[in-house]
Order: sequence, then structure tokens, then C-alpha cells
Amino acid sequence: MSLVLVLDGRSRAALQIVRSLGEKGIKVIIGNDYWICSSFFSKYVYRRILYPDPKSIKFKKFIFSFLKNNKIDTIIPVRDDTTIFCAKYKKELSKFTNLIISDYETIMIGRDKSKTVIEAEKYGVPCPKTTTVKSKKELLNTNIPFPLVLKPAISSGSRGIYIIYNHIALRGVADKIFKEYDKYLVQEFIPSKKTVGVNVLFDDQNNLKAIFTYTRLREYPRYGGPSVLRESTHDEEVKKLALRLFKKLRWKGVAMAEFKIDERDNVPKLMEINPRFWGSLALPIYAGVDFPFLLYQLVKGKDVKKVDTYKIGVKARWLLLGDLLWLIKSKNITKDFKEFIKIFDKKQTYDIISIFDPLPSIGAILEGFQFIFNPEKRKHAFKRGAISN
Repeated sequence: MSLVLVLDGRSRAALQIVRSLGEKGIKVIIGNDYWICSSFFSKYVYRRILYPDPKSIKFKKFIFSFLKNNKIDTIIPVRDDTTIFCAKYKKELSKFTNLIISDYETIMIGRDKSKTVIEAEKYGVPCPKTTTVKSKKELLNTNIPFPLVLKPAISSGSRGIYIIYNHIALRGVADKIFKEYDKYLVQEFIPSKKTVGVNVLFDDQNNLKAIFTYTRLREYPRYGGPSVLRESTHDEEVKKLALRLFKKLRWKGVAMAEFKIDERDNVPKLMEINPRFWGSLALPIYAGVDFPFLLYQLVKGKDVKKVDTYKIGVKARWLLLGDLLWLIKSKNITKDFKEFIKIFDKKQTYDIISIFDPLPSIGAILEGFQFIFNPEKRKHAFKRGAISN
């Protein structure tokens, strides 16, 4: 009996992995660090487990004990903490299960944006002009022209990001930003109306097995954050740049790279790497690139042919709760509401909503109530960067 352990059940990507594998008869055990999450409601779940905080030593003890007592074909991390855990302990985990993931040092190149920029520039992948600062003094002495972007070296979901337009605003944030993050990137602001994502899968020998590109149509926050509506594309230039970097890094497993197309010179500029499964996973699966199942086949030793063709112009939407937040933050509610209510589109799927697996929508709504009534979770949802004039 095939058993797969998927971590981070609260992630949209985890739900897509559960559905992808479960539909094919693979038994999926889903884990999370609290009970109310959308993936736990899926009909494709074989078993649900609750584990300790992934940052804690208790998590390590739990995972190794679970693997010793259960025959698991593969373990699939989804969010940053569990991905880092699996990379860090890959050798030890491989004694009990199979997994395809880059080494810890490589994962951290993707996780730490300052390291990402260094590697990208080394291999000729265009990036915004960037400097790294670790103190208020270094920040105020930066020579990056305004407008500029302040970005934590290690963060996710656009948290801790500021767009700064003048010295007054820069001094206004200088005292507070290092209280939460140790290291910041100061980057030139890239004027852009187009953001392109590249999804990749490599086998354990760094051979490309799948690649997919898409364009973001809506984001939350609106000036740069996770996509809430996106559309499949074929962007060959961006593909080449992403592959150049991932090949040089000898990447293994899945990853995502994000590029903004610079309006000034029409050159794609690398913004970041996600060294793990991405929140917008529903789109490539719907368009014809089933990353979770391809990864599973690789783990099982199957001969997987490269997948680089798929449907163009299909869309995926994060209605619960990303697109709702996009609407709530609207400055032109009449105009945006007209776009928001475009629900019935034959070429559109949803990150969570599904008529074939409807209950995760209830889980997402319950999660939403958690964010409303829990101050820490509410901060996590809404604190995604700021514009300082």
C-alpha cells in the first residue's frame, strides 16, 4: 500500500497535493500543527495527524518516531519551516522514507533573498540593484535611489516589505524594521505591470522533469504579494533565465522563481525564489502539469518524461480568502467588484473550491474565523508590507 505524508495542511498547495495524489488512489496522510485547516476536510485524506510546532525540537522527535512506526513512501514538505527541516535532516530521513529535495545549503540560497541575488548575479540572471543592510546606520547610508524597496532577507508572503519614496519615510521605518528581522535588502523599485512565475521540478540528478510559467492577474497586497488570480502562459525568456539559475545551483525537487518585467528595458528581473511547493499549485495541475504526481513518480523510481507543454490561457483563483482580501482593500470598490464577481468561467479553476471535493471550502471559512478572532493569526494575514510616502 502506497502511503505519502504531506505536511502543512493549512497550505493551499498541500490541499492540491492531497487531491492530486488521492484522485489516483494513493493514500495520503496529511499533517498540520493545528486542527482547523482546509486540507483536513478533503475527502481524499486517508489519515490526519496533529504535530508540534515545526520550529520546535518536539517536531523532530514526532516526525522521526512517526516514520519509524509507519511505512511511508515519501514525505512532502510544503511551507518554509518543514522544507528547511527536511533538507537539513535529509540524510537521516532517507533511512526511513524517500524524498527528492535539494541540500540544506542550496535550499537556504532560495530562502535567503540576499543569497539568491548573489547567486543570480554570478550566473548572469538580471536582478534589481540590491544592497544588504543589518543596521539603521547602514540603511540610512544606502545609495539605492528612490523609490526603493525594503525587503527582509528571510520572510514570506510579502511580510516586512516597505516601498519608500523619500528620506523622511526611510528614517521613519529605520528604527522599527530591525526589531523583527535581522537583515534587510534595499532594492531599486522595478516599475512593472507584469509578474511572471516559473514552476520547476528536477530529479535527484538535476535533470529537468517539468516546467510551467504563468502571469499574475491579481495580487494581495496589490503592490506585490501572493497571487489571487493567475493565468497560464509560455514565457520562453523567463524560462531560460530560471533554468540557468536552477541548473547552476544543481537544484533537486520543486521550486518556483518570480520575475517582474521591467517597463524601462523590458528585461525580466528576478525577485525571489520559493524553494518549495507554491501556493498557486492549482493552476499548473489544471493546465496539465501535475507536479505532485510527477514528484511521486520520481520518488518511486519511475521513468518520467519531461513535461513542458500545457494549456495556455487557463486561470486559477484563490477566492477563499486571498481574493476577498484583495476586494476588501480596494480603493475603487465599484470597479473591482465587477471583476470580483466574474465567477463562472469555463477556463477557470479555484485553489480551494471544488464541486468534487467541497468540504475544504468549509475548512477555509473556519480558518478565516480563526484569523478574525486570533490576534496573532490576524496579524499574519493582514501585515503584508506597507507603502511609506
